[in-house]
Amino acid sequence: MNAPANISAMTSLVTPKSSAGADRPFDLVVLVLPGFSHLALHAYIEPFSIANMVSRLPLFRWRIAGLDARPVEGANGLSVAVDVPIDELVLSSDDRRPNQLAIMAGEPVERQLTAELNGCLRTMARRGVPISAVGTATWLLARTGLLAGTRCTIHWSRLAAFAEVFNRPRISDSLFVKDGQYSTCAGELAAFDLAVDLIGSHAGGYIAQEVCRHAVVEGQRSGSNRQTGPSGLAFAGVSDKLLMAMRIMEENVEFPLAMDEVAQRAGVSRRQLERLFASYIGLPPVRHYLRIRVDHAKRLIEGTRMPIIDIAMACGFMSASHFAKCFRVFNGMSPQQCRAIVPAWVGPGLR
Repeated sequence: MNAPANISAMTSLVTPKSSAGADRPFDLVVLVLPGFSHLALHAYIEPFSIANMVSRLPLFRWRIAGLDARPVEGANGLSVAVDVPIDELVLSSDDRRPNQLAIMAGEPVERQLTAELNGCLRTMARRGVPISAVGTATWLLARTGLLAGTRCTIHWSRLAAFAEVFNRPRISDSLFVKDGQYSTCAGELAAFDLAVDLIGSHAGGYIAQEVCRHAVVEGQRSGSNRQTGPSGLAFAGVSDKLLMAMRIMEENVEFPLAMDEVAQRAGVSRRQLERLFASYIGLPPVRHYLRIRVDHAKRLIEGTRMPIIDIAMACGFMSASHFAKCFRVFNGMSPQQCRAIVPAWVGPGLR
């Protein structure tokens, strides 16, 4: 699986940017935890394999790390072999430390931070190893305290819960975020974009473009791209003003704005705003705004153990009864019924 460790020369395919590291390949360690996403793992690793192939040089090599030497089972039931357990990783000399550590966590992520894992991650951080958290691994890294003061992202299904639990209202709905020593990624196919960005930084833009072309991907996506578009929206020919209005609604959930204020911030009149929503969404803007708030509440119910009344207030509802009524209209069940079907491991101790 790994590329050979000796690079003797660079060819015209590789830009001068990568020649600085020509003495040995860029060494990646990917730490996988039980329940990891195979889609995210292979979306992250395969671009490096393609980069080696299109450059005809062993620019990158990679190893799979685990909590111990046993194979690690992913969410789909398939297991991967471990090349290096974390205790061996911690004991390795500084000259053998990896150039990058990526973490692929699974569920329940809240239970995956053992003392040994915490010690490994903090040791890698002290040694200056760049660390990437993919998908739910952002939650894991936040639990260690390493992300304090760091801009970050996580899979969209966990955004609401993460912001509430870790008091991080500035967490970004982005494909990936790089901030100093740490990178965080939404996971799944966004792991491909994070890998291509690293390839571009190490091997140059030409190799990154060739990786995308070989993978039949239409260009390199920026990390600042949103994970998901506004809900219920067909993108073809959509008004920028409508997109802006929907983003304004999504960013003002706890303290909902009046429609006149939304329209003003979006640069349209109240009547224009209503026409845009009627044409593209099929709902009045007030109704769509309510749906955004209820959807946000549902993600908090599913991702935390916050009391229902606290969730209602965090989503701009002034009474539990009004919240329950609106929630039932959109979801066909009460907030309490929704909470009852949430797995018991979600958000232990987060009250």
